[in-house]
Amino acid sequence: MKKSEDFRPFLPTMETPRIAAMHGRDAHQHGAAGLANPMPRDLLFNPWEILYRQPFVGITAEGKPIPGLFSLGPNGAPTEAMIAASTRLLAEVSAEERAALLLPVEAREWRRWNNTEMYTYKYGLRLDEIRLPLRDAVLAVVRESLSAKGYDKTRDVMRLNHFLGELAFNTKVLGEWSYNFTLFGAPSLSEPWGWQLTGHHLVLNCLVIGHQMVLSPAFMGAEPNYADTGPFAGTRLFQDEEHGGLALIRAMSAGQRDEAILHHATVGGDLPAGRRHRADQLHLGGAFQDNRLVAYEGTSVAGFSAPQRKQLLDLVKAYVEPLPEGPQKARMEEVERHLAGTHFCWIGGTGEDDTFYYRIQSPVVMIEFDHHSGVFLTNPLPAKFHIHTIVRTPNGNDYGMDLLRLHYAQDHHQESKPGQAGAPIGHKHEQPEQHQQPEQHEHPEQHEPHKPTDAAAGQHQNDHGHSHPHEHGHSHGHDHDHDHGHSHDHDHGHDHKHD
Repeated sequence: MKKSEDFRPFLPTMETPRIAAMHGRDAHQHGAAGLANPMPRDLLFNPWEILYRQPFVGITAEGKPIPGLFSLGPNGAPTEAMIAASTRLLAEVSAEERAALLLPVEAREWRRWNNTEMYTYKYGLRLDEIRLPLRDAVLAVVRESLSAKGYDKTRDVMRLNHFLGELAFNTKVLGEWSYNFTLFGAPSLSEPWGWQLTGHHLVLNCLVIGHQMVLSPAFMGAEPNYADTGPFAGTRLFQDEEHGGLALIRAMSAGQRDEAILHHATVGGDLPAGRRHRADQLHLGGAFQDNRLVAYEGTSVAGFSAPQRKQLLDLVKAYVEPLPEGPQKARMEEVERHLAGTHFCWIGGTGEDDTFYYRIQSPVVMIEFDHHSGVFLTNPLPAKFHIHTIVRTPNGNDYGMDLLRLHYAQDHHQESKPGQAGAPIGHKHEQPEQHQQPEQHEHPEQHEPHKPTDAAAGQHQNDHGHSHPHEHGHSHGHDHDHDHGHSHDHDHGHDHKHD
C-alpha cells in the first residue's frame, strides 16, 4: 500500500490534458491563454476584479474591524540593512526597470497578489527575465528582511516550484524564478515603504515604517512538498505546521475536540455543500479575500490548559518564523495578548494518514493550513504532499494598512486611503497586454463559485461567494493611475485550484 505522502503514483504524463495544454508555452503565453479562456475569466478574473475595486476593510469576524488593536512603534525591524540592500538594488536597475519596479506605497497593487501559476498581472520585476546581478540584488532585499529560517523557507518554496515544473514538463511556467518583485515607496528610515514577492505558491507582503514591520498576507505552499530527486533532493516543507497541528488536536480533551472539529471529512461526508471551493479548497483567506467575513469557529483557546496553550503558541511560531528576531518576538507577544479571544477549528480526520484543514483565528492573526488535491499532479483527492498555508492580519492590518493610516494621521495630519486605485485586469505596467483570442483547453475546469454555508464560515457573500465589504473609519482609498496587469496564477484546464 502506498504512503499517503507519496506523490509518485500521481505523476502526470504528456497526455494529461492539463500538461498537454501547457506544453510549449512560456509564462506569458500561459497567462494570456488563461486570461482569454472564458472559464477562468468568468469564474476568477472578473470576480477578482470586482473585489479588487472595493475599498480595503480587512478580514473581520463580524463585518466591522475592531478599533485600537494596532499601534505605531518600533518592533526591531532590521530597517538599515533592508534600506542598504534596497539602495543597492536601485543602483542596479535601468530607467525602464526602475519604472517597473517602483510603485507608490499607497498603490492598490498590493492587493493584486495571487498564488497561482498564471502570469497575467504584470508589475514589478520578473525574476526569470532579469540579469543575474539584478536578481541577486532582489534576493538580498528579501534576505535582509527575513529571518535566516524564513529566507531559506522562501527559497525552498521557489526550488520546489522548479521541481514541480520538471515533473510537469514545463519549467518556463513553473520555475525557480517564476516570481515578481515590487518595491512600494522609497526605502526610508522615517517614511513608509515596503516590498512584495508574488508567484506560484509564494506571496510575501512586507511593509516598513521606521523600525516596525508587518509581513502579511503571507502565502506559502508546495506541490509536492518535498523533492526526492535532482539538485533539490531532500528539500521538504511544512512538517512543523502539519505535525504541530495534528499534535494539538490530539492533545485536546474529547469535549474540546468535539468543539474544534467542524466536519470529519475534507471532501464529501459531513462537509456541507459549498464549503469546499474548487480553487481555494478549504481556505477562506486566499487571494482577493482581503475583506472577507470569517466568523470564529471551533473551540476557544480561553479554555486551554497551560500545556495546550504552549502547543498552540509553538504552532503559531512555525508560521511567523519568516519574520526577523525583533518583529517575530513582537508578533508572538501580540498573539499572546489575544489568546483569550483566539479560536481553533479543524476539518478532516486526526489519523496519521488523514488529510485535514485547520484555522487559528484571533483579532490579530488568522492562520490556515490545508491539504489540497492535485493541480499538476493527478491525485483527485486532497493529499499530504500538497500543502497550502496562509497568514493574515485581520481587522485592517494586512499590508500594514492600519499602521499606514495611523502614520499619515499622526505625522501628516491628513487622511490617507492606501490600496484603492489600480488598473483593470488585462493591463500591463508601461505597455498594454497582448490579449489572445479565447482558447478552450482540452480539459476545461469545473470551478465552482465559493458558497460556504453559515455553519462553515458565517459569511455575507456576493454572487461569487466572496464576502461583501463593510465600510468603516479606515477604509483606505488612494487614486493611483498606473496601468498594471498582474499575475493570476490559476490552473487552467484542470480543477481551477489556487496554487
